[in-house]
Amino acid sequence: MNISFVIPVYNEASGIFDYVTRRLMPQIEKSAHEQKYSFDIIFVNDGSKDKTLQELYKLSDQFKQVKIVALSRNFGKELALTAGIDQALTNSDTDAILTMDADGQQPPEYIPQFIQKLQENLSKNGNQTEIITGVREKYGKHGLVAKLGSKLFYWMLSLFGSKTSLTGVTDFRLMTRSIAEKFSGLTEHNRITRGLIDWLGYPQDYITYPYGNRQFGKPSQSFRKLFGLAIDSFVSLSPAPLFIFAWIGVFITVLSGFLGIFALIQQGILGDPLGLHWSWLMLFMSFLIGLVLISQGVTALYIAQIQSEVLGRPLYLVNKSASRRITDETHRSPR
Repeated sequence: MNISFVIPVYNEASGIFDYVTRRLMPQIEKSAHEQKYSFDIIFVNDGSKDKTLQELYKLSDQFKQVKIVALSRNFGKELALTAGIDQALTNSDTDAILTMDADGQQPPEYIPQFIQKLQENLSKNGNQTEIITGVREKYGKHGLVAKLGSKLFYWMLSLFGSKTSLTGVTDFRLMTRSIAEKFSGLTEHNRITRGLIDWLGYPQDYITYPYGNRQFGKPSQSFRKLFGLAIDSFVSLSPAPLFIFAWIGVFITVLSGFLGIFALIQQGILGDPLGLHWSWLMLFMSFLIGLVLISQGVTALYIAQIQSEVLGRPLYLVNKSASRRITDETHRSPR
């Protein structure tokens, strides 16, 4: 078995070399020897602003298994993952792909468990589970806002998007080449990898692991970026928000009819015995105007997604001259 490790990297110059040489590579080499598989590691430099690329060059000089895909600019983690998976598939010897982060929060010590579970599943007869997904068991020293935000995100993802997504699923996962090829056939620009893999619908096995603290560098995902990713994910995975506002509109229309009858009787016939005047109607109208504006904003999000797909631009672009040991200048365009 040949396994490609796909790791997106963005502004990790402060510690990526030490992390790989002292922790990641020794663990992979030990696992490969004991579990009898060959491997390569594909680092995808997502337009880093610091000296990350130079640190990756040092790794490629030291380890022949290291490949570097340098994107022409920052396309975001999700498209960087896609670029790495596409590059792994250009190697006909690749049997499986393991994706993970570069900051040490996903412990490489759990890699052997992923490999073992996949090998066990593939050795069984009948239905084979070809996706092994890491599930975050607990947080390290993360703030309350981060924890609550994560729970809210997964709840909304389950509500509006993938019905099979578990709370805490991550991009720390191992999949066979067959699954990766099916994922590679998806063409959305605005994407969340874990949601799309879940959308494929194939059975998964899960491995829980403690979500550690970032070993070096600073988080590149601000709250604004994470919020934007969440919105893009919900819009791309499901039209549910549009239908929700449609049903809200039906409910308000019916309610407005009853309120109109009530207002006619209470004020026009009975002479306003309750002393409500018309101020409450003004408040209700203001509420309706706000709701209309929100629904228009949701509709605009879907229109923006349609425009993004219709333009037909490549999902990402690879700077081949800055890359190392890649087999193809991949710049996948929507099919």
